[in-house]
Amino acid sequence: MKNNKFITGMFFDDKDLIEAIEKIQEKGVFIFDVRTPFPVHGLDDILKYKRSRLPRLGFVAGVLGAICAFLFQAWVFTEAWPINFGGKPLLSVPSFIPVTFEMAVLFAAISLVFGFLIKSGIGPGAETIIFDERTTDDAFLVVIKEDENIEVKRAEEVLREVGAEDIKLVIPMLKKS
Repeated sequence: MKNNKFITGMFFDDKDLIEAIEKIQEKGVFIFDVRTPFPVHGLDDILKYKRSRLPRLGFVAGVLGAICAFLFQAWVFTEAWPINFGGKPLLSVPSFIPVTFEMAVLFAAISLVFGFLIKSGIGPGAETIIFDERTTDDAFLVVIKEDENIEVKRAEEVLREVGAEDIKLVIPMLKKS
């Protein structure tokens, strides 16, 4: 994997950030990433991000967990270890509900954690690029990646035109294993 060049522009207000992103997109420049210290309302729509499929994963895993829990309980209480408790039927569905619900929640939660880590590319062994540490405190960062459509000089000009402060060229160094 080769090293890439990124041009970053800093903003200190979320409204200025939204206006700048709209102006950058009007100029036909692709925004690689936007780093913010807190969620900015409407940013996903402006950047045209697709809706995540993680809720579907959570639902499917929850249903799978509920089915597994119910079938396991039904098997244990009717085939493997049938015990008659006070004359109730061996397949007593109401008594299975709490465990079935808890297993559905457990399967959904675990699948969402791993699904998020895999989809986001974070977790153990993941390489992260820290463009500027101030984005965890009070600054907003627009990141533009140099490619065949935009050069470093043009990206810097566009960021200056939209009012970005502290424009930097970042060349991340990849870790050697």
